[in-house]
Amino acid sequence: MKLIGMLDSPFVRRVAISMRLLGLPFEHAAVSVFRGFDAFRQINPVVKAPTLVCDDGTVLMDSTLLLQYAEALAGRSLLPTTPAGLQHELRLIGLALAACEKTAQIVYERGLRPAEKHHQPWVDRVTGQLAAAHCALDAELAARPLHTVTEAGLTQAGITVGVAWGFTRFVLPECAPAEAFPHLAAHADAVEQLPVFRAVPCDDAVQLG
Repeated sequence: MKLIGMLDSPFVRRVAISMRLLGLPFEHAAVSVFRGFDAFRQINPVVKAPTLVCDDGTVLMDSTLLLQYAEALAGRSLLPTTPAGLQHELRLIGLALAACEKTAQIVYERGLRPAEKHHQPWVDRVTGQLAAAHCALDAELAARPLHTVTEAGLTQAGITVGVAWGFTRFVLPECAPAEAFPHLAAHADAVEQLPVFRAVPCDDAVQLG
């Protein structure tokens, strides 16, 4: 299998970390949807990261769908099996993915649109949504911390929340002050020390993959 996309994308990184944690071998191709648009289009005409090229050549996309496939291959899940546990896990994952999306929207607005076309009311709105996601995540983790001391206790929520916070801190540090979200920051700091996270570092390119 081949995973296509830059690791500065939280969506690519969450898949890469999860696949390693599941023990699935794969090749990573760091192709950017921006700088490598034409090369990416040769692999997946939709040019969406992450893209997974399966062993039989089938091309899959969307991080959540890739994780479903990875878990089917591995024969085990990184999600809880009880309804209550799954509900909590999905709540955290949803908030973390929302934070990733809002962070990306701000980066795109600042980096891809000419300065004279920036729409500040839109940026303010999206920034408020990002802050709301961080506040909700911090409150959830304060009430019910995730087990992050070892990789054995790491779930998909633990992965995605850690990756999401690291992404925002990397590209928009002013939107993710650790002192404002101490439980969220503590969780991310803990998972970033785990070998599986250290093996898949965020790309230093400061560009979305």
